[in-house]
Amino acid sequence: MPNLHLTKVAMGCRTLEALQKRVAARSHGGEMRVPTRMRPKRAEELVGGSLHWIVKHRMIGCQQILRFDDRSDGRIDIVCAGELVVIPPAPKRAHQGWRYLEADSAPTGAGDESGVAELPPRLYVELAMLALV
Repeated sequence: MPNLHLTKVAMGCRTLEALQKRVAARSHGGEMRVPTRMRPKRAEELVGGSLHWIVKHRMIGCQQILRFDDRSDGRIDIVCAGELVVIPPAPKRAHQGWRYLEADSAPTGAGDESGVAELPPRLYVELAMLALV
């Protein structure tokens, strides 16, 4: 099992369904490319890991990272599997770009026993701003 993953905010997606439609539209030949400006320094450790998508301050889905490809414009493509795996919502603050996620911090198939994931998005944002979650 890989010990390193990435998190990324799904800009413009407000729901899981919107993210699923985006992945379906951008997948070709069982792969989806996610452009980024910089190659992760730990790229070798990420291959086989997952790209976890954040929607409304919750990680809600992930895709397996297959490889990193250079583009002609100097950017990098994170090449992921074309299948979006839905995971139980896990609270996560939004950020720009991508961030590393260690395996022990990655969401598993088990549900959130604290109930934080079930909070309405607006309430979660307010509590996060107060550093209460």
